Amino acid sequence: MLPLRPALLLPLLLLLLAAAMLAQCAAKFGERSEPRSRRRCLNGGPPRRSRRREQPAGEGCRSLYPRLSCCSRTDSRQGLLRLLHGEPKIFSVTNNTECVKMLDEIKCAYCSPHAQALFQSPGERGEATDSELILPLLCRDYCREFYYSCQAHIPGFLQTTADEFCFYYARKDGGMCFPDFPRKQVRGPASNSLDQMEEYDKVEEISRKHKHNCFCLQEVVRGLRQPVGAVHCGDGSRRLFILEKEGYVKIFTPEGELMKEPFLDIHKVVQSGIKGGDERGLLSLAFHPNYKTTGKLYVSYTTNLERWASGPHDHILRVVEYTVSRKNPNQVDMRSGRVFLEVAELHRKHLGGQLLFGPVGFLFVFLGDGMITLDDMEEMDGLSDFTGSVLRIDVDTNLCNAPYSIPKTNPHFNSTNQPPEIFAHGLHNPGRCAVDRHPRDENINLTILCSDLNAKNRSSARIIQILRGKDYESEPSLLEFKPLSSSNMVGGFLYRGCQSERLYGSYVFGDRNGYLFTFNQSPVTRQWQEKPLCLGSSGSCRGFFSGHILGFGEDELGEVYILSSSKSMTQSHSGKLYKIIDPKRPLMPEECKRPIYPAQPLTSDCVRQCRNGHCTPTGKCCCNPGWEGEFCRTAKCEPVCRHGGVCVRPNKCLCKKGYLGQQCEKVDRNIRRVARAGILDQIIDVTSYLLDLTTYIV
Repeated sequence: MLPLRPALLLPLLLLLLAAAMLAQCAAKFGERSEPRSRRRCLNGGPPRRSRRREQPAGEGCRSLYPRLSCCSRTDSRQGLLRLLHGEPKIFSVTNNTECVKMLDEIKCAYCSPHAQALFQSPGERGEATDSELILPLLCRDYCREFYYSCQAHIPGFLQTTADEFCFYYARKDGGMCFPDFPRKQVRGPASNSLDQMEEYDKVEEISRKHKHNCFCLQEVVRGLRQPVGAVHCGDGSRRLFILEKEGYVKIFTPEGELMKEPFLDIHKVVQSGIKGGDERGLLSLAFHPNYKTTGKLYVSYTTNLERWASGPHDHILRVVEYTVSRKNPNQVDMRSGRVFLEVAELHRKHLGGQLLFGPVGFLFVFLGDGMITLDDMEEMDGLSDFTGSVLRIDVDTNLCNAPYSIPKTNPHFNSTNQPPEIFAHGLHNPGRCAVDRHPRDENINLTILCSDLNAKNRSSARIIQILRGKDYESEPSLLEFKPLSSSNMVGGFLYRGCQSERLYGSYVFGDRNGYLFTFNQSPVTRQWQEKPLCLGSSGSCRGFFSGHILGFGEDELGEVYILSSSKSMTQSHSGKLYKIIDPKRPLMPEECKRPIYPAQPLTSDCVRQCRNGHCTPTGKCCCNPGWEGEFCRTAKCEPVCRHGGVCVRPNKCLCKKGYLGQQCEKVDRNIRRVARAGILDQIIDVTSYLLDLTTYIV
């Protein structure tokens, strides 16, 4: 081998250095040009380059891909929906939430110039099938954000954990993932929006934020039979009264014990349905605002009487007043029942039946339309005038011949065309209503919220504010809510508890499938917003929620409870009671502790002395037929007793000696004959004495 000349060594070194630089540039160029090789639409063709005059100025998928797109003007918003054959209903969310915004973005993945890479073949995702391929491959941080934002909006689709969901739908190999366009969010190294990427230690910031903002459901009671409600009586005892659909009311003590003996047992008169969708049964319970003194409670339920068995009526909805026992504060005096209202029903759905006391102390009764049509109205009688209405009555009355009076402020107080009890009308299927007992805020006009079926679109629900004289057939609602399944909305309570400061002032509600939401009014914009209530996992909350939501409850401290059951049969003991708690706070903060007072028997003068009648909530003793006096201690006989007789029982006289009959109007002749015989003997004795005396003198 010939030695290289020094003159040729320098050019050779320069040539080798240039070759190395060219190879490095070629490698970099190949890396940068790799995405160009992946710019393919789902049909395998290249994306279409948009002309400047075709670029729209407004929002839409073409604004996300202004230069290269796989969509035309006509199919830019519908392309993905045509692609998805398995679960198109996940894109039917219509509420104004962050989930809807993200779904609108995901719809545009079909238009991406990298659509073929985003929607890779199902085999690359494991055992997936074509029907399961309903989302593009998501970037890891975007996937977790989508999960926590849409967890409560897409039932049946996001029922796994965030890790399990993103294991299937997130990109794991660092390749192309959605969103492949700049988006002002925190991005991790797996994102293709490299110009928006921040430090990698912030990648999990979104998931941590959502996880820490979640609430927990603490299981309190199990073994209930179709629980439909839980209320408190407000007497300081902190007892929680749980309603079971079959006709029982049970007491849950503050010590965590479910009392064996029911507080109220009316299962023999309650007609309850056992099939899904049958709303018949024990519907509601409301305690008098001054229950500690009056001992009054009001119950609504469905029943079937013999006089209603004929004709079209299947059952009636009844509202009854009861009084607690004078001796046992944990049981109701069953003899004290007084019927307030009876409403005839044809069908077993849309019954309503909610009872609650408003801020002024009037009793509200919420009734559904009973699914009654115009043809049905021809078969109904006067008891159907209340269907689909909100009734307002005054139970604090001194009248003994009427169970309630009509408030003068009712809109139809002096009307001859409408029943005066009606406060508002136009309801269809009121789920549950709640009254805000917080001190009034001049800037927020809110008293009673109700969940109801939308009148115009029966597939959606609504939240309305109950106001005097309103017709909710046409009245706009505060929130239009469209559930993604056929489950009904279940109304809840306005949270006024102390344990969770974040939840304070929120209206908590849900649907039967187990998804929870909150409803708030912004103090700045006055706009109402609905948000999903995030629930933590079993690891962070030491338990998990299961079953269908049947109702909500509220205790004396303002804490909200959820009642659920995994089965629809009323005989099943699968019902549970959950309590919403904030994991960021102690279960019982020091500022939330309140004294517990033992339940006391009634001690009012009317309750102690009124023996032959009933006490009104105002303390007046109303006598039963045949009794009179201040406390109904004097029996009344009509007509009155004669010949000095005394009335001892209703229409029963105690007669003096020698008189008979119901009013002592008859003379006892046997006693007269005995009396005459006694006088004759006395005359004979006197005559004999006089004869003896005469003989002695002579």
